[in-house]
Amino acid sequence: MLSEIAKKKISELKTKFPERKSAILPAMHMVLEEVGFYNKDILKQVAGLLGLSEMEVAETVSFYTYFPKEGVGKYHIQVCTNLSCMLLGAEGLVSYLEEKLKIKVGETTPDGIFTLSAVECLGSCGTAPMMQVNQIYYENLNRAKIDQIIDDLKMKK
Repeated sequence: MLSEIAKKKISELKTKFPERKSAILPAMHMVLEEVGFYNKDILKQVAGLLGLSEMEVAETVSFYTYFPKEGVGKYHIQVCTNLSCMLLGAEGLVSYLEEKLKIKVGETTPDGIFTLSAVECLGSCGTAPMMQVNQIYYENLNRAKIDQIIDDLKMKK
């Protein structure tokens, strides 16, 4: 599943870190960029390339909601539902996104453009409620801001 270039880059990571386990997250970022998700076969490949057990890679990756276990749409919308965001209306914003996109959490729109996820803390509690779309944070959200963000992303299709 991984290209020869990605395999080479991941293999090189094991020499850049004194502890090989430290290379797991950079390797998985490469996987995310190239494949967009991970599965058992990819974990096995990464483990082999880094000289680690599949369990060591799996236990690290499974901790983070950032790494999807299956394909996602062009825009992966991850709404923080941890305490700060929830207290400031994240639950209502998740429902609003479900209505707006006509999908439920964990689903992708039929055109493959949007995937909606509810995730744990994204580390921006002071600007709650917030969401991450691919690599970009959107903070201090309300329905109007979400409408603008979705409209802007639709224009970029």
